[in-house]
Amino acid sequence: MTVLSVNVNKIAVLRNSRGGDMPSVAQAARTCLQAGAGGITVHPRPDQRHIRPADVMELAELLQGKPQEFNIEGNPFAPAREGYPGFVALCAAARPEQATLVPDGDGQITSDHGFDLKRDGERLRPLIRELKALGCRVSLFMDDDSQDIERVAEIGADRIEIYTGPFAHDFEAGDAHAVMDRCADIARRAHAVGLAVNAGHDLSQSNLLAFLRHVPHVAEVSIGHALIGEALYAGLDTTVRRYMDIIGAVHQ
Repeated sequence: MTVLSVNVNKIAVLRNSRGGDMPSVAQAARTCLQAGAGGITVHPRPDQRHIRPADVMELAELLQGKPQEFNIEGNPFAPAREGYPGFVALCAAARPEQATLVPDGDGQITSDHGFDLKRDGERLRPLIRELKALGCRVSLFMDDDSQDIERVAEIGADRIEIYTGPFAHDFEAGDAHAVMDRCADIARRAHAVGLAVNAGHDLSQSNLLAFLRHVPHVAEVSIGHALIGEALYAGLDTTVRRYMDIIGAVHQ
């Protein structure tokens, strides 16, 4: 069954807006796990606008010995700076089960495109090798129309994460058939060369079922922004359980 990994970045955004420790990122993660989530995702950025390295280590300790997985996302090319040791160094300290590499820049509000492996493939190869030596499964964030999927396997990664922002946009507009077909095609291509398939960005209760029914081989969905927003109304425990019900309905 597809795993739900809850991205808790937005909990840190709220905490950081006021300072102090409220709300607790760790307590939010604990609630998600108790409600049935299969993992926790964070995307610590060098500017520390939300999740900070200290949060990463606290979550690593929380998840240690548990069956659920820890997924750290980030740009492996972003240099270390004060308060941020660099992506690979952070993974070396936290030892997440999965490292998801994302080509986001400092000025981006959120991730909005996948890797161009014609440009970045050879730069990624040694970083992927280093992360795998740490015991991390490595996933690359890729666009739904990428021609580089077979190259993902060739440079040593284990998974792709389909960038689902265009799908969510078209679904809300009322016609997502073309983008769902592209996502399904990329998932089949990935599966054919031995890659597992993740998906994430702007997935929500309204669009997740349609996506999972149309796109095969999805091992994991990473959901944060919509889930935390929905939880403001219904509660975090209830919202995670509703997502688990949606995922379960796909397999009935």
